[in-house]
Amino acid sequence: MRMEAPTRLSAQGWAAAWAYGVRTIVDLRHQDECEPDLAERPAGIALTRVPLDPEAGTPFHERWSKIDNLASPLYFPALLAEHPETIVAAVRAVANAAPGCVVIHCAGGKDRTGILSLVLLTLAEAGPEEIIADYLRTFDCMKPRFDELGARDQLTAVTETLASHGTSIEASLTSTITSLAMPDFLLENGLNSDELSALRARLTA
Repeated sequence: MRMEAPTRLSAQGWAAAWAYGVRTIVDLRHQDECEPDLAERPAGIALTRVPLDPEAGTPFHERWSKIDNLASPLYFPALLAEHPETIVAAVRAVANAAPGCVVIHCAGGKDRTGILSLVLLTLAEAGPEEIIADYLRTFDCMKPRFDELGARDQLTAVTETLASHGTSIEASLTSTITSLAMPDFLLENGLNSDELSALRARLTA
C-alpha cells in the first residue's frame, strides 16, 4: 500500500490500520521533512526510513528542482539511472519487512511512492495501463488536502510541466516502465536472490 505522510491520522485511523494488518511503514522522506504525528502510532507498527530522493544541495537535487521540482514522472528515469541505490534500499526494506501489510509513504504520496510503486508493480508484471492508473489515482487522493491548503490543482500543474517538455504523464511513465528490465535492474544494483524471492512472495501473496 502507499499513501501520503500519515502524520494526520487519528487514533481511530491508526487502529484501523492495525486492524487491516499494517505492521511496517517505510518512510521515503528525509528526516528534516518529518513532523510529529497527531496521534500515537501502535507500538507494533515498525518504522523504516529510507530517503529516496538525493538531498537538497546535491547536484541531482539542484538540477531537477529547476526542471520539475522532483514532482513529476519526468525525473523518474534519471533517478533510476543515477541513484539506483536509493531505489534498491527502499525495495529491500519492503522485501525484508516483518509479516503483515507494508505501507510506503513520502510527503504527498505521489512521486517518491510513485516511482517505488512503479518498480514493484513492474516486477509483479503489471502492465503500463495498470501502473499509470495507479499513479493517476494519487491526484484524486491528494485533491482534498491540496484544496484545503488552497493549492493549485496538481494534475493540471504536472500535466503542464510535462507538456512544456514535449511529453505527457502517460507517455513519460510508459517510457520508464518499458525501459525498466526486471528483475535485472534490482539484482545488478545490489538486491540479492533471497531478497528478490521474499519480495516476489510478498507481492504475489
